[in-house]
Amino acid sequence: MTQSGRILRVQPASGIPGGEVVIEAEGFNPTPGSECGVWFDEEPARLVGLSAKRILALVPELKTTGEIEVRIGCGEERSEPARIIVGKKIAEDLHPVSNPAFNPDDGSLFVTRSGPRGEQLPVSLFRIDASGEVLEFSGNIKNPTGIAFDAHGQMFVTSRMDGTVYRITPFKDAVPFARNLGIATGIAFDDADNMYVGDRNGTIYRINGIGEEQSWAQLEPSVSAYHMASGPDGALYVTGPTVTSFDSIWRVNQSGEVSTFFKGLGRPQGLAFDLEGSLYVAASLRGRRGIVRISPDAQTCELLVAGMNLVGLAFGPTGDLILASIDSVYTVPLGIHGRLLG
Repeated sequence: MTQSGRILRVQPASGIPGGEVVIEAEGFNPTPGSECGVWFDEEPARLVGLSAKRILALVPELKTTGEIEVRIGCGEERSEPARIIVGKKIAEDLHPVSNPAFNPDDGSLFVTRSGPRGEQLPVSLFRIDASGEVLEFSGNIKNPTGIAFDAHGQMFVTSRMDGTVYRITPFKDAVPFARNLGIATGIAFDDADNMYVGDRNGTIYRINGIGEEQSWAQLEPSVSAYHMASGPDGALYVTGPTVTSFDSIWRVNQSGEVSTFFKGLGRPQGLAFDLEGSLYVAASLRGRRGIVRISPDAQTCELLVAGMNLVGLAFGPTGDLILASIDSVYTVPLGIHGRLLG
């Protein structure tokens, strides 16, 4: 076998630029002084760690995306290729702090430029249409945080600045719908179209159809935000990152009783369910960051997508996974469909 060796596995098998992947190899002989490396197509990757059996590499910026080839080698020698799916950046110069959200009527994607707390930006909501064009949508909400659509296709947005949920009219006006919700961050609807809003101080509010709020569940305070998703079992699943590296995902049943669904993630943030009932979370798993997939019974988990600084995700109508980082939005063609409410 040549010095280039053979790639046994790339894990995870998908990522976005800057994400860290592990390449397991055999027969690789990176001798001192030799020019050894990893190539994604023909683009060299930055190495984090290098040994004969294990290489840590960061996904580089690429001209092409989708399924690409990965090779290892030394000097002019290259291994046979393995494959990885690399996501495409579709928007930048944004500031999401939670999940983006798809409009169920036309498939357009909404994402925020939230900005520092208390700062009013001229445009704070953006719409990305089905062709990928990024359009300025509204600047009427200061520090927009969570976005969700109800069963009738109405869009609601929380503001962590004034503790208000706004309803967005067809004319793009932001009308206050519910007030006095503390540092309002996450928002979600269940199958019965009940609205839930998370105050990062520790309260989950349940809000009826006319905007009346009820304190529904109490959790630990979060240093940044609550993120929420309605599960196939009718429960609400919540993350609220703290300063520890062993945070929990909480499950809140319809009576407001809180239990731990899964524990062991670092800074878990946005989350969403697929059609099979698996839960996807933007988090760190055993020190490696990206999108973590947790089985419906919470017995197994894996890092599915490698990516840094991810805060949210959403499933696209064609099976793409949409990822929101602290400044950009990516699409990763994984062929996974998200759970629909109702």
